Amino acid sequence: MYRSKQIAIILPDTLQGVGLQSMLTDYFPPVEISHYPTFEALSTSGNDTFDYYFTNAALFVLNTDFFLPRRSKTMILIDGTEGEGGLSATNHITIKAPLEIIIEQLEQLFTGDNNSISCENNKELSTRETNVLQLIVKGSTNKEIADKLNISLNTVLSHRKNITTKLGIKTVSGLTFYAIMNGIISGDEIEL
Repeated sequence: MYRSKQIAIILPDTLQGVGLQSMLTDYFPPVEISHYPTFEALSTSGNDTFDYYFTNAALFVLNTDFFLPRRSKTMILIDGTEGEGGLSATNHITIKAPLEIIIEQLEQLFTGDNNSISCENNKELSTRETNVLQLIVKGSTNKEIADKLNISLNTVLSHRKNITTKLGIKTVSGLTFYAIMNGIISGDEIEL
């Protein structure tokens, strides 16, 4: 007999939380699910024995100190309409995707398939590309990046092109999630 998966759902949206709970119960039994409307509710519960965490991007970014050490067992719910398709390096559920795709994304989390992707991608970036990525995520313009790293504007553009090609992520928001999930930058360093 299998041990039940202990799952924490940290979502302020009740409908998303109940829908996710229903899917997990129906398609991935046995599960024991605790729902928390806020991160503070999870913190005050004192329970840190969960196998998996489900949350949204905003709560993840606001609580990176908690989620980064648990990133291999944290699933982020994303809208999927803002060009964030490049988030393949992170555990995510595209909430507007068809049921089959969502189930596939959940299976990847439970089988651990996403871990190898993020490690592979992180190794592909050179030191200079990582430096450029950090500055992009912090909100620097191409000119500011060139000045800070003492490189030409064309070199910055080449690095940006290489980063998006290697990671398959074209948006700044997608690059931000990648950088946070892989410990390249902390949420505190990002200007809102």
